[in-house]
Amino acid sequence: MQQTSEQYDAVIKTCRDLFAKKMTDYGSAWRILRLPSLTDQIFIKAQRIRSLQENEVRKVEEGEKSEFIGIINYSVMALIQIEKGIADQPDLNTEEAVALFDKHVVTTKTLMENKNHDYGEAWRDMRVSSLTDLILQKLLRVKQIEDNKGKTLVSEGIDANYQDMVNYAIFAMIHLTSEYKDL
Repeated sequence: MQQTSEQYDAVIKTCRDLFAKKMTDYGSAWRILRLPSLTDQIFIKAQRIRSLQENEVRKVEEGEKSEFIGIINYSVMALIQIEKGIADQPDLNTEEAVALFDKHVVTTKTLMENKNHDYGEAWRDMRVSSLTDLILQKLLRVKQIEDNKGKTLVSEGIDANYQDMVNYAIFAMIHLTSEYKDL
């Protein structure tokens, strides 16, 4: 579990650094996005990953790793939107946004550690393609919950699904990236 924690933190550092740089470039323009828009952005990234996994020909140079980073960052943005609500205008500076990013990552990592304990790190024996499929399944669940106006009868809420997507994407990054595997 210690190795997983260190690998997790290394992936998050990569994602957090990119998030902070994009906040510097673009500000918090993403704060105007409604949850379905964020869900759709994540869906596009997951579909592209699946397409990359299934097709031999690539017409855009970016690979799976950048798309998994996008899934992580958009999912954290969604968690921030759930907490703060949608803004009419950009309303966070980089420091505030990164602090919220960090807060939601801590909660999401705790969830991963608890599940990882109970499941015995089963993800280590999973294929990246299976993690991609699980992310797509979570996205379809989120879309259904959104279509149901957030109401569920017995299911966990939207936030838990975004947290699971973050964790699955981090596991995929650990599988794909030797620098994280070697920690």
